[in-house]
Amino acid sequence: MKKPGGHPILETPESVTGPWKGNVSIPCTYGPLQGYTQVLVKWLVQRDTGPVTIFLRDISGDHIQQAKYRGRLKVNDEALGDVSLQLKTLEMDDRSHYTCEVTWQTPDGKQVVKDEIIDLRVQKLSVSKPTVMTDSGYGFTVLQGTKISLHCQAQGSPPISYVWYKGQTNNSEPIIVTTLSTLLFKPAVVADSGYYFCTAKGRVGTEQRSDIVKFVVKESSKSLKNKSEAPTTIQSPLERTLTVNSSWGWTTEVHSYLGDTSAGPGKGLPIFVIILITSLCCMVVFGMAYVMFYRKKSQQEHVYEVFRVNSREASNSGETMRATVFESGCFSEEPASWTLGNEYSDEPRLDQEYQIIAQINGDYACLLHTVSPDHELLTTEGKSVC
Repeated sequence: MKKPGGHPILETPESVTGPWKGNVSIPCTYGPLQGYTQVLVKWLVQRDTGPVTIFLRDISGDHIQQAKYRGRLKVNDEALGDVSLQLKTLEMDDRSHYTCEVTWQTPDGKQVVKDEIIDLRVQKLSVSKPTVMTDSGYGFTVLQGTKISLHCQAQGSPPISYVWYKGQTNNSEPIIVTTLSTLLFKPAVVADSGYYFCTAKGRVGTEQRSDIVKFVVKESSKSLKNKSEAPTTIQSPLERTLTVNSSWGWTTEVHSYLGDTSAGPGKGLPIFVIILITSLCCMVVFGMAYVMFYRKKSQQEHVYEVFRVNSREASNSGETMRATVFESGCFSEEPASWTLGNEYSDEPRLDQEYQIIAQINGDYACLLHTVSPDHELLTTEGKSVC
C-alpha cells in the first residue's frame, strides 16, 4: 500500500498480547514499491527515559543493541516487506510500547522514514483447549507399518504439561500412554487402533482436555496376501523325542510317532524302542555264547604232561614211567610199555622231582622244585613241559 503521495506505509496492530513465559510476534509489514529500497530497520522500546533502540538492521547486517534481548529477539528477513519482531520467553517487564521504524531510499536518491507504535501486553494466560493433529499428509486412518505421530497443542503460559490417554473397550478408566506432547507410533500396528485424547495443564488455570479422536490402523494388502499364501504348518512326525530324566533312571515321553498317529501315553513302547531293546539283547546273548565257546576250546587245547623218571631204574631196566594229566583232573594211561616200574611209590621221595600244573580260575601256574642230579625231565614229541 502507499499513501496518496506515493510513499510506502507500515501496517501494524495497535496492541498485541503475549503469554507470560511464552513467545510472541509483533507484526510490522509494508508493501514494496518499485524504485524504493529498504536501507534501515529499527525496533525501539519505550523506557522511562525515552525510546531505546533494541534492534538495528543496516547494510552490514543485524545488530541487537540490548543484552537483555540477546538470544530472545529476532526480526523476520524471509520475505521482502515483512520486518515483524519475534520475542521469546516473555517476562512481565517486557510490557511496553514498541516502535517499528523503516527507512527507504527513493528513486531520486532521497530517504523516507516511517514508524508505527504497538502496545505489547504480557499476561499470565490459562491454557487453552488442546487440539489433536497428525503428521502432514496423514489422517486418523493409516495402514499397518506407517510411522505416524499424533500431536497435542495448546496455548497458554508455559510450561505446559501434556498427557496422552487411550480409552478401554470394557468401560474401565483410560490408560496413560505417554506424558509427552507427541504420541509416536513407529510403526503403527493393528493393536494401536482405539480412541485417544490428550490433556494440557499450564502454569495458570485448570487442566484442559481435547476431543476424543478415533485412530484406526488397517492391515495392508501385502500383509493379507502373505497370510493367505502362508503354507499350513506340517506337524513333525516325532513331536517329542526321548528325554533323559535328571534322576537315576531313564524315562521316555512320546506323544506321536511316524506311522502310528493313534499312539498315545500309556499304549506301550514305540516300535523303534522295541527294535533297539531286541537288538541289544541279541548282541548280549551272542557275545556270551562266543566267550563260552572260545574259553572251552582254549582249555581243551592246553594239555600238559607230567613225567617222573627215576634215573637209576631207567638205566638198569630201561623202563620209563609216564603219567599224563589233563586239565579236567582225570588221568589216562598210556600203552603197556609205559607202565610204572615195580619200585614205584606214591609216597614222595627226596630224590624225586615233582612238577605240578594247577588250574586256578582258568589260569595255569607252574611250580618247579629244585632239580636233583638223579632226575631229568622228558619231553614228548611235539609237546613241552614247564
